[in-house]
Amino acid sequence: MSESVNIRELNDLVAGKNDFVQLITTGMRRTIVGQKHLVESLLIALLSNGHVLLEGVPGLAKTLAIKTLAELIDAKYSRIQFTPDLLPADVIGTMVYSTRDEQFQVKKGPIFANFVLADEINRAPAKVQSALLEAMQERQVTIGDNTFPLDRPFLVMATQNPIEQEGTYPLPEAQVDRFLMKVVIGYPTKEEEREIIRQNISNDKHDITPILKPQEIIEAQKVVQQIYLDEKIERYIVDIVYATRTPAEYGLKDLGSIISFGASPRASISLARAARAYAFIHQRGYVIPEDVIAVCHDVLRHRIGVTYEAEANNIGTDEIITEILDKVQVP
Repeated sequence: MSESVNIRELNDLVAGKNDFVQLITTGMRRTIVGQKHLVESLLIALLSNGHVLLEGVPGLAKTLAIKTLAELIDAKYSRIQFTPDLLPADVIGTMVYSTRDEQFQVKKGPIFANFVLADEINRAPAKVQSALLEAMQERQVTIGDNTFPLDRPFLVMATQNPIEQEGTYPLPEAQVDRFLMKVVIGYPTKEEEREIIRQNISNDKHDITPILKPQEIIEAQKVVQQIYLDEKIERYIVDIVYATRTPAEYGLKDLGSIISFGASPRASISLARAARAYAFIHQRGYVIPEDVIAVCHDVLRHRIGVTYEAEANNIGTDEIITEILDKVQVP
């Protein structure tokens, strides 16, 4: 009985705190045609206090999406264009000598913002990509002997060109694992593309008015952390992740030869966090299996290694995740 009362209270709490979700979605639609999954993924990452990696060809409104989101929340936004000659100091900042004061002073880099767009992150070498690691994981930046906490909320949205394109570097596994989600963006439909053409030809651009403050997002993040996660859902999440490591135990012997390494415990944590955020967006104070399934591909896509055999047969992680979800018993 107490559990049902708590869930009722959580539902009321969520209902009182998630009004802005519809407002943000509506605000994003005025600027961005289509890309519903992209908008929802950004909200999930923001509410989960995580980061998102977007993969897709240029011109699919990835940059416009995060800039619009930052403006709607009245938050500080910065963009870092990753290039082969970029230095770590260009991202986090550096020490600059002041002749007037005769001492070194800290000059902060563009990482000091609420929303950071790391554009074409795989065009820069690993040394620069790793400069983001401390900021993404610890929410702080060290410059010289000084450590600075980053403003909250803090979201890194990195965009990545398909790896087949020239002049790109694969991201280090440690870096990729720091992203809560990897979202693959596709082309718009014919109707959406016609709408995009009409908007740009008419130059009919909507002025973006802030609809909430960063503090309201922080409060919403606290509510997301309280959303009820039943033991059965926990076991379901663990079973999904374990199926990527020992597929034979789940009747998936065929996957043994195409998975080189399975998802880490960080994947289980990320699945739980993303599922809670998904439940919050859909006005529920508790997680159901459908929430886990809805975010599973985006959370696990970049955390499973595939063998050369899988690549030769054109089998990707999405197909592996789909097969695991079909086989693992849903509570």
